[in-house]
Amino acid sequence: MKIGILREGKIPHDKRVPFTPVQCKLLLEEFPGLQLVVQPSPFRCYSDEEYRLQGVRLQEDLHDCDVLMGIKEVPVSELISGKRYFFFSHTIKKQVHNRGLLKSILEKEVELVDYECLVDAQGNRVIGFGRYAGLVGAYNGLMAYGMKYGLFELKPAHLCHDKKELFAQLEKISLPNIKIVVTGGGRVANGALEIFGVMGLRKVTAYEFLNYAYREPVYVQLHSEDYYRSKDGLPFSNKAFREHPEGFDCTFAQSNGFASSCDLLVHCTFWDPRAQVLFTREQMRDPRFRISVIADVTCDIDGSIPSTTKPSTIDDKFYGYNPNTEQVAEPFAPSTITVMAIDNLPCELPRDASEGFGKHLMERVVPSILGSDEGLVDRATVTRKGRLTERYQYLADFVA
Repeated sequence: MKIGILREGKIPHDKRVPFTPVQCKLLLEEFPGLQLVVQPSPFRCYSDEEYRLQGVRLQEDLHDCDVLMGIKEVPVSELISGKRYFFFSHTIKKQVHNRGLLKSILEKEVELVDYECLVDAQGNRVIGFGRYAGLVGAYNGLMAYGMKYGLFELKPAHLCHDKKELFAQLEKISLPNIKIVVTGGGRVANGALEIFGVMGLRKVTAYEFLNYAYREPVYVQLHSEDYYRSKDGLPFSNKAFREHPEGFDCTFAQSNGFASSCDLLVHCTFWDPRAQVLFTREQMRDPRFRISVIADVTCDIDGSIPSTTKPSTIDDKFYGYNPNTEQVAEPFAPSTITVMAIDNLPCELPRDASEGFGKHLMERVVPSILGSDEGLVDRATVTRKGRLTERYQYLADFVA
């Protein structure tokens, strides 16, 4: 089998890679029958020369490859008919802006395997960049807090060479006795918690967070049961909440809730549109609403965080939200809430993010590609021979 690593064609160009140069070398050593080539690119976080030094061959034309692997959507003009592709297609939720891409994939009889759909038999994702989204999101939240109150300056994450340099930046700062909330319990939230662990911040319980004052900065990790209550008065049930979130009231910003105790919110949890939002625009105008910086790692536009009205960017990370006018404003003005809502956070640490992603690819996915498939790749195959596979027939009306 011959695998080709694609040059990222979507603009702006993503710097991440499926495999680092060292990982490519390890794959070639572990699987003697495998051929692996890399399409030259001036945009990657790893240079062409770094691949060459590991004995990896560069090849412009990838028509002779059996499998083509990238990160983001492949431009329609660059799709090779009949090939098997691995990338994040952003089509499985019927994203309108990629309808044309999915149509072309079907027309060109491309076999699309979407990374987002690589799940085990229980439906748990086996691969992703979530950890680095949370890690960079929390770092950016701290950066915004320091800038808003003139306390300190952090080097932007995308200007740090790697995670090690980013962590070194945190050692230079000192926080006042602020209270920080992290929502969620998955990879993204764990990435955020890693930042506060590196800083040695004290973690407290939800009860302690709401009822005690501290002379040091503290943080709490909240799960859905901490701020949702069943409307029928029954004890919280994860199963019931997942199946019928509309049957629960959100208490996050109710009287004496978390919104009146929190200074910095790092929002990392999945939100179902059927559920109540974390807080409303009206609640944000309440004098007791204390949150002044929101790092919305989920970046759901007009989703669970009403102030996330648009995405911010790596180069322009922050904008302000004025709760009185409900308009975007200057990011660090006293009357505004500072918002960070970047939708491609892992791109700020592309080398580390690529290394972690490639590691999981090597361990969980490559063996399946090379023959020991127990359904993993099949479950993630969206199209085959010009048709939607059975699992993704729900997209038929979307492309019709």
